[in-house]
Amino acid sequence: MLHHLSIGVRDPERVARVMAEVMGGSYRPFPPNQGSFFAFQQDEHGTMIEIHRAGTLLEPEGRGFGMETPREPGYGPTHFALSVKMSQADITNIATREDWLCRRNDRAQFPVIEFWIENRLMCELLPPEFAREYLRIATRGPKPADA
Repeated sequence: MLHHLSIGVRDPERVARVMAEVMGGSYRPFPPNQGSFFAFQQDEHGTMIEIHRAGTLLEPEGRGFGMETPREPGYGPTHFALSVKMSQADITNIATREDWLCRRNDRAQFPVIEFWIENRLMCELLPPEFAREYLRIATRGPKPADA
């Protein structure tokens, strides 16, 4: 089970506020890295997103956080799927308000809502009916190699 992940964005507080709204939770500053925030789903799993400034680096051996110049537009392979209790219409309304790309995508065996944070980082949101389909597929387990 994934409990939290970190992302880098241009406006951490704005993204934390929006993600907390979508998650039905709350947000607050992340003291170890000034200018960063937590967004909490406030569920039984402790689901949380650490939201840092773009260019933040996590360095090994207790050195903490560093910085590099973020590249633009900042696209990359990292994305995540997040189950939410919010409807597709409500998610779309939030994305419209924030001027972020948002669209349904059925490219896999289950539907997702692509919620493009700051129009550069994709979060696949799964309203309850999408999450049920995802879990139906994801919990079947792998097929044997010779099947």
